[in-house]
Amino acid sequence: MIVEIGHFALVLALATAIIVSVLPVIGVYRRDAAMMALATTGSLVMFGLVALSFAALTWAYVVSDFSVKNVWENSHSLMPLIYKYSGVWGNHEGSMMLWLLILVFFSALVAVCGRNIPETLKANVLAVQAWISLAFLLFILLTSNPFLRLDPAPAEGRDLNPILQDFGLAIHPPLLYLGYVGFSVCFSFAVAALMEGRIDAAWARWVRPWTLAAWTFLTAGIAMGSYWAYYELGWGGWWFWDPVENASFMPWLAGTALLHSALVMEKREALKIWTVLLAIMTFSLSMLGTFLVRSGVLTSVHAFATDPSRGIFILCILAIFIGGAFTLFAWRAPTLKAGGLFAPISREGALVLNNLILTVSTATVLTGTLYPLVLETLTGEKISVGAPFFNMTFGLLMLPLLIAVPFGPLLAWKRGDLLGAMQRLWMFAGLALLAGLLLWYVQNGGPVLAIFGLAIGCWGMFGAVADLWYRGNFGKLPVMTSLHRLKGLPRSAWGTAIAHFGLGVTVIGIVAASAFNTEHVVEMKQGQTAQAGGYSLTFDGFREAVGPNFTEERGHFTVSSGGAVVADVWSSKRLYTARRMPTTEAGILTFGLSQLYVSLGDPMDGGGIVVRIWWKPLILCIWGGCLIMMIGGFVSLSDRRLRVGAPSRKAKPVKAVMEPAE
Repeated sequence: MIVEIGHFALVLALATAIIVSVLPVIGVYRRDAAMMALATTGSLVMFGLVALSFAALTWAYVVSDFSVKNVWENSHSLMPLIYKYSGVWGNHEGSMMLWLLILVFFSALVAVCGRNIPETLKANVLAVQAWISLAFLLFILLTSNPFLRLDPAPAEGRDLNPILQDFGLAIHPPLLYLGYVGFSVCFSFAVAALMEGRIDAAWARWVRPWTLAAWTFLTAGIAMGSYWAYYELGWGGWWFWDPVENASFMPWLAGTALLHSALVMEKREALKIWTVLLAIMTFSLSMLGTFLVRSGVLTSVHAFATDPSRGIFILCILAIFIGGAFTLFAWRAPTLKAGGLFAPISREGALVLNNLILTVSTATVLTGTLYPLVLETLTGEKISVGAPFFNMTFGLLMLPLLIAVPFGPLLAWKRGDLLGAMQRLWMFAGLALLAGLLLWYVQNGGPVLAIFGLAIGCWGMFGAVADLWYRGNFGKLPVMTSLHRLKGLPRSAWGTAIAHFGLGVTVIGIVAASAFNTEHVVEMKQGQTAQAGGYSLTFDGFREAVGPNFTEERGHFTVSSGGAVVADVWSSKRLYTARRMPTTEAGILTFGLSQLYVSLGDPMDGGGIVVRIWWKPLILCIWGGCLIMMIGGFVSLSDRRLRVGAPSRKAKPVKAVMEPAE
């Protein structure tokens, strides 16, 4: 009965979405306050109904109701409870339910938190959100219904895909979708503003918190997915340029550009048209990522196999929303004022350079991702665009951006002094170069170019410190006075510095893990020893173990340094009994910011086994830097100016900023 209630709630949510899609827009046209108010009420009702439906599906997983086809295909009675919960979104139908739940959750947040947004704009924004919700409700109900029943009900389930039975995959999709779907609010604001013809600094201030929240969660989702692939798949890598990885990375790049562009628009009333375009592009890339994962055009560890009808349905959604938004933009953009002017050497100019590089980088990743698919569709020829292409093109594009990042905060708005900024940064540049040399020396040498990569990472970190140093006026004022000045800085200023510092930390991790990483593939028998990263690993043999729904062979290794035992590590091969599917569980030892990584391969004749051993120096800086960037995002989001938003405009009517097209 609970399952049927969940299904019926989804149908009611569809009816509510139709109402919110139509009546508030008519209310805006007629200036009917009651009809516009339906957008707020309807969005809250829609969230309640979808949440009820999602809870019903979750209940079916928790109690192992195998009469529900979706539960039978993706669960097992012996599966740990946490994976019963994560199994809800560990499949196509459930993941789309999570996508929809987060979408209506953001709509409800706009309805509740947008009290100071003009009623007409708010009604249009929530209506656009309802259009998106309507499309995905139809998609779920018509092609991906998670509430289908089986009669008779099977006695046992087929179990969840073993590689998804991991804590990282329990939290990775929700974080990723909070980022993906969060950009829908920016998209809705852009479309609503184009419908109204109002694009101004207040609009940017309303959009910026939603952009920042989505960007922060997407950063968390990508980082968690990267770390999961690193420790769970047993291949020792943290990024593979997999098309589905790229599908999440492209909205992050575009969202980063949107975040900086909205700042310029809010502060200087500049880049208006460009900011609106970025808002549309960012969510369009999120929608494209949904298509790539759900349509079946890709085969990936991240993707769910689907039938062609689902791919065609999502493609139609893409065409309607992306095509419609860009058509509306092309129609309305020529009638909008371009915004304020500024000198090329200014903070605005630095942010424009940031935008230019990020959008070109996004286009590069998009080309490398879609080109093989387009070529195969047109000619039938299959090619692979791999890491060498992306590393070369993307790396070269990021180099000038990373060099320019510390300059931006030190340049004045409208007209800046580049020479003055260079004079203030030269000491920090020298420290960055020395730090790069020191890190290179500590790693016992390596590629000479690694020095410059490490120095650029340190440059980003020290540049963030320089921003706070000069804001506090250290060296010119007493220390306590400078500290008091820092304490009085807006939280958004602190958040920016923290995020830029985290970017530098991540760069150091990427360079170190790429330049100083060592790999050893050896055949080992019990009692044999191998060397890696200055440590000796002795293979002590296998032990059998039994888990709740799997059996495993665990290989034990003793790790010693200088003749003294410092740790031990277990690496195993698991076999999940229901699916008869093997997985590799890597053994990982952490030494400071570096890791020793041990993965078991295939058994060999004579009793030996292939063992892969990696030494990965400073690799934790990659995810540590992402964590610092996330902290920076949340610190900025806690700034009262972002939480309160733009002031209410009830007291004074807004002057139109649209000019008639000539």
